Amino acid sequence: MNRADFIAAVAPVAVKLRREGSALFPSVRIAQTMLETGCVLHPWNNLVGLKVGTGQPNGFWKGVSVSTQTWEVYGGERVDGVQANWRAYDTIEDCFRDQDLLFGNSRYARVLAATASTEQAAMLYACGYATDPLYASKLCSLMASYSLEQYDETGEEDEGMAMKFEHDWQWKMLGDALDGLYRNGLIADYTWAEKAYNRELTGTELAWLTAIVLSRKQGVDV
Repeated sequence: MNRADFIAAVAPVAVKLRREGSALFPSVRIAQTMLETGCVLHPWNNLVGLKVGTGQPNGFWKGVSVSTQTWEVYGGERVDGVQANWRAYDTIEDCFRDQDLLFGNSRYARVLAATASTEQAAMLYACGYATDPLYASKLCSLMASYSLEQYDETGEEDEGMAMKFEHDWQWKMLGDALDGLYRNGLIADYTWAEKAYNRELTGTELAWLTAIVLSRKQGVDV
């Protein structure tokens, strides 16, 4: 598989998730998959270097893993032959959705708050997603070399439109969640909950709200 074919396989999924509210720019997500895999679609569908860690199985990761050797940077020195356990997924979309769950951790608040793809690439390294000090520059190089930001424009065509869910209960659950955040003082305007109940909330608005809530939970005055 050449790089063009790899991008063609990954890009539609990255754009789809962005349209549904993912905070990750498609350009960053595609570049990350290229960097993490060398443009190889492994049968375990982990394209973003997610390790097993201490995480628990969820709706997207069933607890299956694959063990391979990789390299890390410790104390400024590259160490080869590091054994790593990687999460294995049924589909590429499951991988991306599990990654979005990870980014819900307050540790990655700056990734979610990034307003440009290059900033988001920098925040991935700054927040500790990878140990390679050149991680951000490599991502930016891939984005520039393969004009990946064109997929951000595709993903943003519908930014002013409401998100699309498969089931009505998903809108209700989102409304209930925002209602709870309002009652607990983490968001100041109940209109956000109303927009969810009325199926009017956009992905951009949800990404912004997520960054605000995570920052407030960490004591940041925003």
